[in-house]
Amino acid sequence: MAKVQLKDLAFARGGDKGDVATIGIMALNHDYYEQLKRELTPVAIKKFFKDMVKGDVEVYPEDNIESFQIVCRGGLDGGATRTLRYDTTGKSLGCALLRMEVNIF
Repeated sequence: MAKVQLKDLAFARGGDKGDVATIGIMALNHDYYEQLKRELTPVAIKKFFKDMVKGDVEVYPEDNIESFQIVCRGGLDGGATRTLRYDTTGKSLGCALLRMEVNIF
């Protein structure tokens, strides 16, 4: 087992819906997708983002396209029109998540 950054296994796209940050994670191949199913848990993602995500994290695997839809409630400090964060729409959260370390077998 080895630890690698998520960026070595997938690419990402971040977005927003009000105060909800959404992140799409697309695995580079089928084997990586199967391994990421075990690693990309709501607990692990919430731990990675620490205080940036105030609410729950939900992870939805999308087997047909070997991707994940990650929903971070309370992840944008009020949303684009209310937050004082530099990245008001959460576009950088996908790139940030790619720095998360995961185990591969």
